[in-house]
Amino acid sequence: MRDKELQFLIIQTAFIGDAVLTLPLAQVIKQTIPLASVDVIAIPRTAEIFNGHSAIRAVYAFDKKREHSGIVGFIKFCSDLRRKHYDIALVPHRSLRSALIALWLKIPMRVGFDRSSGKVLLTHVVRYDPTIHEVERNLSLLQPLGIEVTKKVLPTLAVSNEQKEAIDLFLRLNHIETTSQFIAIAPGSIWNTKRWLPERFAQLAQILARKYTVFLIGGKEDAELCEYIRQQSPGSINCAGEFTLIQAAELIRRCRVLISNDSAPMHIAVAVGTPVVAIFGATVPEFGFRPLGPYDVVVEVKNLPCRPCGIHGGKKCPIKTFDCMKNISVSDVMKCVETIIQK
Repeated sequence: MRDKELQFLIIQTAFIGDAVLTLPLAQVIKQTIPLASVDVIAIPRTAEIFNGHSAIRAVYAFDKKREHSGIVGFIKFCSDLRRKHYDIALVPHRSLRSALIALWLKIPMRVGFDRSSGKVLLTHVVRYDPTIHEVERNLSLLQPLGIEVTKKVLPTLAVSNEQKEAIDLFLRLNHIETTSQFIAIAPGSIWNTKRWLPERFAQLAQILARKYTVFLIGGKEDAELCEYIRQQSPGSINCAGEFTLIQAAELIRRCRVLISNDSAPMHIAVAVGTPVVAIFGATVPEFGFRPLGPYDVVVEVKNLPCRPCGIHGGKKCPIKTFDCMKNISVSDVMKCVETIIQK
């Protein structure tokens, strides 16, 4: 099998962080089966994560909320891909729709997890192990192919010269010396209970801005939060919504450290080799989504009986105390930042 020109299709239509943590799957396939071709189906927002990656041949954007929603949109999307005649589908995303795509494309070998809503549509079902990291879980989908991965594999992101030049231009326009020492802060998250307190992010940024150039990063939805922090911490720079995902990755790559909640920027930092201080509140690292870099640090309040309160967090603290975040001080996080920088 390792000498065959197999055509793989990875179906990952989940969020940004999930997309980044799927990259090692493509990387290992190409390392193990050099003649293989690996294509990816992703949602439009995450497609650029896979574009240009050395392990990936093509990326197809599946707009499940708009263009390809409903039966007509689904068939329209799948009709062209049917002619690709893929040999193997790997389906880390556990939705029924993802399994349906693999079935509709008539892919003979369809591998997914036993927790998939569409597991009856798969030809090979792999146990979803909740005790290991998501990267390891995704790599376990290769077991039916006889591929066992025993070493640690980190995701890697492809950054083009054009994306690097975009960051160079941003720094010039903002009169920021490239020789300066940068630190990035990503204060946002879709889930409120996964966010450290905004005023504490502001206090942290205020301290760091005395010595470093501090970038506040995130998507357009984080712009208001980042602007609040910027106003409280003179000298910090609000970049939320300014960059594409890969441009943001390049800016993070140039930073000494990223401070983040349990959210996508944490995984992007790992993929570009920047150490992370990850703040965990409602969720716990044991779910398998902790940062994997050699110098990464997780800040959390241990031994709280209410924690974790959900696999994704929620809009409000269920018991209205929010101790998981309130009990993490600025000095707690600052100590971790200083430890990483010293290393």
